[in-house]
Amino acid sequence: MTDLDDTCESDRTGERLRPFRRYEVLHRALYCIDLPGGDGAPVRYTAEVDAAADWRAVLYADGRRVGGKDLPARFAVPGGAIEVDSSLYGISRVHFVSADGRERRLAPVRGTLEDVRGRFARRHPRWSRMIGRAAVAVLLVNLAVAAPQALELVTELPRVAERFGTFTSPVRLPWWLDTALVLAGAAAAVERVLTFRHNRLVDLETLWTNV
Repeated sequence: MTDLDDTCESDRTGERLRPFRRYEVLHRALYCIDLPGGDGAPVRYTAEVDAAADWRAVLYADGRRVGGKDLPARFAVPGGAIEVDSSLYGISRVHFVSADGRERRLAPVRGTLEDVRGRFARRHPRWSRMIGRAAVAVLLVNLAVAAPQALELVTELPRVAERFGTFTSPVRLPWWLDTALVLAGAAAAVERVLTFRHNRLVDLETLWTNV
């Protein structure tokens, strides 16, 4: 299987990078960075992840495909490596890591959802901060609701119930409110990913929505 995959990847090397289209804004992410090439001339590297395709990271050099890997992916480039990873809600990491360990995040290609969010933040910083704070509030509320429900599910396992007993969550929400919180939590998680924000406590709630 590995040999076959390598052969297929080799056959696609050199393919041109497709131009970004507006209708791809919800499923295709593109990030780029200019780095010195082997001969010292600048090379533009573009990392692509397309959720509508095979959900793999693909790297292009000056618009030509040089490789594709399953996520999390690491591509060796002159002077270091480009690392790409994702979560259920979008790209969680897309960085150039130099040989001495320094990191630089790649810039989103113009027109992508990440670029649109970034330009909104620069043009309307106050509104951007309010949206960011609202996302944190939604995730914390969802965490408070999800934690006792998750504990109830765990204690329903036979071995856990025999040793520790069962737990009944005091939180009981109507289905429409529960659904609204899940949808709001997903939107908040996307906001956090688009702005590359992460907190171990706040973003713990996304583990529950993943389940």
